[in-house]
Parts: sequence; C-alpha cells; structure tokens
Amino acid sequence: MKVKKIHITILILVCIAIFFVNLDAIFVNIMEARNFTTAREMLHDGNWLLTTLNGEPRYQKPPLPTWLTALSAATFGLKSLTALRLPAALITVVLIIFSYKLALKFTRSRTYAFVSSLIMATSFYIVFAGRNGQWDIFTHGFMMVCIYQLYLFFTSEEKKYQHALIAALFFGFSFMSKGPVSLYALLLPFLISFGIVYKYHNFKSRILPLLVFLVVALLVSGWWHWYTFTFDTQDVAAITKKETSNWTSYNVRPFYYYWSFFTQSGVWTIPAFVGLLFPYLKNRVFNKKAYLFTFLWTMVSVVLLSIIPEKKSRYLLPVLIPLALNTGFYIEYLFRRFSELKDKRETIPVYFNFGLIATIGLIFPIGGYLFLGSEALSGNWGWYIVLSIVLIAIGVFIIKKLIQKKIKPVFYLTIAFIASIICFGMPLAKTLTINPEYKSLAKLNDWQQKTNLNVYELTYFTPEMIWEYGQPIEVLKKDERFKTPNEATFGVLVAEPDKEYFRKQFEGYSIEKVTRYDMNPNAPGSRTHRDRLYRDLYLVKK
Repeated sequence: MKVKKIHITILILVCIAIFFVNLDAIFVNIMEARNFTTAREMLHDGNWLLTTLNGEPRYQKPPLPTWLTALSAATFGLKSLTALRLPAALITVVLIIFSYKLALKFTRSRTYAFVSSLIMATSFYIVFAGRNGQWDIFTHGFMMVCIYQLYLFFTSEEKKYQHALIAALFFGFSFMSKGPVSLYALLLPFLISFGIVYKYHNFKSRILPLLVFLVVALLVSGWWHWYTFTFDTQDVAAITKKETSNWTSYNVRPFYYYWSFFTQSGVWTIPAFVGLLFPYLKNRVFNKKAYLFTFLWTMVSVVLLSIIPEKKSRYLLPVLIPLALNTGFYIEYLFRRFSELKDKRETIPVYFNFGLIATIGLIFPIGGYLFLGSEALSGNWGWYIVLSIVLIAIGVFIIKKLIQKKIKPVFYLTIAFIASIICFGMPLAKTLTINPEYKSLAKLNDWQQKTNLNVYELTYFTPEMIWEYGQPIEVLKKDERFKTPNEATFGVLVAEPDKEYFRKQFEGYSIEKVTRYDMNPNAPGSRTHRDRLYRDLYLVKK
C-alpha cells in the first residue's frame, strides 16, 4: 500500500476515534438545539425551504447543514443524538482529508502533510466543532474542498474548468452552510497569502474558467436567499436588519480579543505559538516558501476576524485550520532535529509541553477521583479504570521517549492521548451532571396528557428546552404585543426574570405553581446555573 493511502487510512481511523465515538455523551447545546429543532420541523411540518424554529421563521442561517441533519435523523432516528451529530462528524473528516491533500500539494512532503492533519484533527476547538451538530464545521469543511480545488486551478494548466466547477459547487455549499463566514475568514486569507507567496501566474488563461466559477458559485450560494426573500419578504427583512445590527452592537470586543488564538488548539498551544515565531523558524523548516504561506494565511485570518466588532471564541475555528498547517512545520522540524538540539531555549518548550501532557496522564487516577468523587463514579467505574490505565501507560511512554529525545513517538502518543480521552473518557461526562433538581421539559408532555391543557411560553423560548419538549410552543409576548389565551384554563411557562411581568399580565386570574423544569447540568446556586435553562409551570384559570 502506498504511503499516501496508509496516511489517509490512519487519518480516517483517528477521525473515527475522535469524532464518531460517544457522540451522544454530552448534552445538546444552544447552537445544536436550534439546528436540531429546525431539522425536526422540516421532517414534521415540511418546512424545508421556509425554515422555522419553534414555528417561527428561521432565516438567520442557510439550511444546508440542517438539511443534512434532517436526512440523517430521517435515516437513523430523530431521537438519536449520534444520528443528529453524524453529518458534522463526516464533514470534519472531509476537512481533515482535504487539508492533508492540500498540504501534500504545496510541500510534497507526506510526513508534513500527515503531521499537520493530525494536529488539526486533535486541535481543541476542531474536536469540539466536529462533535457538535452546528453550522461552523460545515461551512469551513466545504470551503476547504473549494480551496483545494482552487489551488489546483491556479497551479495546474490541466482541467481548469473541472477544478473551477468543483470549487464553485463547494463554495456554494459553504455559503449555504453559514453565509459568507468562511469566504471572509478562510478563503480570502488563503487567496491573499497565495497571491503574496506563489503569485497568480498565467492569469489571462484562467479568466474564462474563473467566470464559470463565479457564476456557478453565485447560483449555488444565492438561490435559497432569493427564494426566502421572494416568498417571505417581510420576515427576511426583519431578520436581516437584526442580524446586521449585531455585527456592531452585540458581543463587541476589542481588536486584540482574538490574539490568544493559538490557545484554542488545546494540547498544541505551545507548539502552535513557537510555530508562529517566524524569525526563529523560517531558516529551520524544510520548505521556507510553504511555511511563509501558512504563516500569512493564519495571521491574515486573525487580522480580518479582529476587524469585525462582534467577536466570539468559536469564530476562531477557521484560524485553527491554517494554524495546524503552520504548526506542522515546527513538529516536522522537531522530528528531524530534536535529538541534536542542545540549546535549552529550544528544548525546554518541548519538554514542558509534552511533559505536561504526560503528567496529566499520570495523575489522572488520583485527580479524576478527587474531582468527580466516588458517588459520581458509581456505575462508571469501568470507564474510569480503563481510562486511568490507558492514560498512565501513555504518560509513562511519553516520559520515556522524551528522555530518549525521540520526539516522533511522543507526537503520536499525544494523538493517542486525545483519542483515548474521547473513547474512554467521554462516557464519564454524564458524571458532571450534578443537579439534583434536573427535570427535562420533555416531562411537560406527561402533564399535558393528564390535564389535556395547552401550555404557552410567556416571553421567549430557550432552544434547548424546545428541543427537549419535542414540538413548537407558542410564545405569548411577541414584538411588545401580548396575546392572552382564549381558554379558561391553561398552563404558562415562566422564566425567573419574568415573574413580575407574568403576575401583572394575569392579574385577577387564579394562578397556581405546578412544578419547575430545570435543565441546568449544575445545581441551583452554582455559578453556571442559568435562568434561561429553567421554567416554572403555572396553572392559570380565568
């Protein structure tokens, strides 16, 4: 078997361990709940084009990821979290494989391409995004295929129209996943960096196929937006106005907010930082031109994201893609030269980074027990023991190989460290749910079956709770207008901050508290207990 095929096979196996195993281990988060609920309403109500969330128009995000989620749910079951998260895991594999193919193209080094792809697959936020059924990983995964095809388009004199057409299709798929996000944060930095480093040669011969690219990309990207605007103009206009205002008024952070971006790579934080020390590394890498390319790609992406006033940590996901490619140059350098290095300024960061990982593995049995406690581990001792044994073994071997200055096995043991945590540690995530008052809104269905009463949400709905409930629930207050139910008796879900408003609106009614639905993983009084994740159910009578 050729080395390339072996590498791709190993990458797929690593991706299976990291992105597919224990996909149902953690709770549905707010972004997932929006996607999953919209997918459910596609299947139940047929809202495939004019998409909805809790029965209301949901045009903030294009629907391609939700279509894929709905198709997976229709195939494997709507109640299966694994099925709902499966499309995100699959597109992450696409991202990793095409990153490998791109790295191989611009360096012709299989070792470098393999190493950088493994770094990408185990970078913290890529792991998180790849195991979550939300939009971000889709837009960047599709865009990476587009970028690979554009690289071939600009560097090869053959199959120009084919490369342009495939690139256009995947550009459109990316746009249909989260609008222009990946265009701005991943593709544009790539094009700028490519132009600076490699130049756009023989551009005139590429004008016609480039026009084909632009036309097809525009059609694939824009048809759904045209459709929604044509058939639901008022709602599209209102949503667009709100979304664009958020860019300058919501989650506004200073320009430098993203400049600790390399920490989002998790265990690769120190290697990623060293890899960004261009003056230090530029004469040590095996391909100076390619290193400059990945360095510029990373930094241009960070700068462009920093310009936008609205900032969130998860928006750094596209930066981690070129960052992994950039970090690969440093790791490849260590493969070649670490055994010869004498300068402590070069060796200490390596010993510290991988020694810390080894230490975590060695102390996990004690630290994990103290953190989780015997009560939480009850029923999960098997997973805990297996994880402890594996992490101790990995820790011991990392230290042994560090002493021998054999960095290559240390690197692969680090990959095994991450994969082991996913495979054997994720089942322990359930032990972190320590809210004795936890009660899913799904149980509201039981109360409604007993009483045969309608239930309304007072002021706003929480996506996670609507997802658990299983169907849309009408909100009484919309756009400063309040709708009083016509029934003589009904239920109302009330958030903690809205209780005074609730009593004012139903003054003169008989009000009786029935129960509380608390979907917070942590107990009331804890720092992470959120008002938005619990509701009190009141029985209201005229």
